Amino acid sequence: MKLIAHRGNTQGRKKHLENHPNYITSAINQGFDVEVDAWITDTLYLGHDKPQYHCPISFLSKYSDKLWIHCKNLKALETLNGIRGLNIFWHQEDDFTLTSKGFIWTYPEKEVSNKSVLVIKDATKYNPVSIFDGEKCYGLCSDTVI
Repeated sequence: MKLIAHRGNTQGRKKHLENHPNYITSAINQGFDVEVDAWITDTLYLGHDKPQYHCPISFLSKYSDKLWIHCKNLKALETLNGIRGLNIFWHQEDDFTLTSKGFIWTYPEKEVSNKSVLVIKDATKYNPVSIFDGEKCYGLCSDTVI
């Protein structure tokens, strides 16, 4: 099962580090995929609630096989959709969102399939026997993956 560090978090939420390129790289170097929040204004930025850390698009391309890119504004969605190999998506509070690589980003406690990525609080406490998640999901996105 794929483990995805939410905004780079691996051992609980560290809001002051989330989405920083060095924090993301650290999680990747530990063997995890990472969900990142991307904005494009005049250039690419990473950050959850606002554009925060300037980041070259080449960073996303370099780690494209490890990143799940949550586009936070329309310009990011339009621009990044045009770059081959990136796994991008947009969602707000949708039950399901399809990523550009065909995975199903799944809101907590919704039905899943073998292409679903579940967003959960703590992946270390994941119990695949509930009615909602079974054993068939593709991956887990969490602030706690270790």
